[in-house]
Amino acid sequence: MDNKINLFIELVNLFNRHGYQLYLVGGSTRDYLLNIPLTDMDLVTDATPIEVKSFLENADYTFAKYGSVKFIYKDVKFDLTTFRKESGYLDSRHPNLVEFTKDIKEDYPRRDITINALYLDKDLHVIDFVNGQKDLKNKVIKMVGEAKTRIKEDPLRIIRIYRFKLDLGFSIDKELEIEINKNKELLLELRKEKILEEIRKCHHQSELKSILEKFGINNL
Repeated sequence: MDNKINLFIELVNLFNRHGYQLYLVGGSTRDYLLNIPLTDMDLVTDATPIEVKSFLENADYTFAKYGSVKFIYKDVKFDLTTFRKESGYLDSRHPNLVEFTKDIKEDYPRRDITINALYLDKDLHVIDFVNGQKDLKNKVIKMVGEAKTRIKEDPLRIIRIYRFKLDLGFSIDKELEIEINKNKELLLELRKEKILEEIRKCHHQSELKSILEKFGINNL
C-alpha cells in the first residue's frame, strides 16, 4: 500500500478522535483507483478551519475563509477543504458565495468532472454520487451536473478537461464536447497566467498547446 494512503488513514483517525469526518477526494482518489502513484493529497472534512486549528495548529490558514487549509504531515503535503456549497460565479472563475456544510452530499455538486468527484473513506471504500467509478472504468470524462452551466461558471474547466484527456488517455463525453465547442470563446476571457498554470501541470504540454491554438489561444 502507498505510504501516503497509510498517512491518510492516520489522519482520518486523528480527525475521528476529535469528532470529525475526513475523506480523500478528487485527483487523489482517482489516481489511487487507477493505481497511479499519488502526488497531490487532497482531503475534505466536515470540520471548519477554526475547528481544525484546535488540534492542528501548525498549518497554513491563509485561505481559511474559503475553507482551505494546507499542512505537512510526516513530510507529505496535504490540501484540506471543508465540505462546502458554492454559487454565483460572476467573474467566471470564483464563487461569490461559499457556505460550509456538514453533509458530504452537499459538497460533491461543486466538483467539475465525475472522475474527480469520488471520495475515499478510511476503510478505502469509495463514496460515489455521480457514477464516477463507471466513467473511470470506461475511460470517459463527463461533467458533474449540466455541462453548459459548469463551463460558464468557470471556463478554465475546458482546459482541465483536455489536460485530463491527454494525461489519462481518456475520451471526452460527446455531449460535453459539444458544449465545449459552443462555449469555446469563453477561453478568451481567461487570464494568461491561469492558462499557463494548467499547461505546466500537463504531461503533454505541446499537445495541449496545439488544442488551445485551435480554440484561438495563441502566443503561450
